[in-house]
Amino acid sequence: MSKETAVYTHGHHESVLRSHRWRTAANSAAYLIDELRPGLDVLDVGCGPGTITADLAELVAPGRVTAVDAAEDVLRQARETAAERGLDTVRFAVADVHGLDFPDDSFDVVHAHQVLQHVGDPVQALREMRRVCRPGGIVAARDSDYGAFAWFPEVEALHEWQELYHRVARANGGEPDAGRRLLSWARAAGFTDITATAAAWCFTAPDERAWWSGLWADRTTASAYAKLAVDGDHATAGQLAAIADGWREWGAEDDAWFMVPHGEVLCRV
Repeated sequence: MSKETAVYTHGHHESVLRSHRWRTAANSAAYLIDELRPGLDVLDVGCGPGTITADLAELVAPGRVTAVDAAEDVLRQARETAAERGLDTVRFAVADVHGLDFPDDSFDVVHAHQVLQHVGDPVQALREMRRVCRPGGIVAARDSDYGAFAWFPEVEALHEWQELYHRVARANGGEPDAGRRLLSWARAAGFTDITATAAAWCFTAPDERAWWSGLWADRTTASAYAKLAVDGDHATAGQLAAIADGWREWGAEDDAWFMVPHGEVLCRV
């Protein structure tokens, strides 16, 4: 069985977690919510700091949620999130989605948000998610599609960022345009009953622009992504600083608009 071979491009710098902690079931898993009900057992793959996990736990309580991530350090934050919200139906574990340490047919719902773009073998990951999902259950995955990101006004540094991000992510073994590939990957993993949809985040209000541009400016110069870009000879520190300035330039525009599209699949087992 194949194991994780990709490097997580973003890492867990504060600028990355700033965006991860913003995520909720409402803004990041709306396509799944209608399928949830009290009493279901859920596996949340790649849970990060646990904000979506906590929402899922509230939606299925008294059912249990098992939240897994490849990084122990971010699981500590997920545990804190659950504790702050008084949730006692969530358990946590380190796991590799390519080889999950759970028996067959363990969960009613298996969910992964922004995970498959970062793994070495997304089809194998989906096979594992299917294996641990009970008959009649659902495997749900949602990933952004960097090649389809759109923004206004046209800031040349953001086009340079988009091209650079593709190079760095693919050199790390990931696929940044995962959103458009989810249906294909799910079919290759053996699913036949698949509902494929799309949804988007859109940042345009002044506080949204400041938040989105600020976290990407910081991520471009201070996160694991920045180190991977420089160490892999994809960019110099000076080029990264110029791209960060471009993010701030975009964020300062009164009519700035940014769309992050996502592919989504609900796969019935």
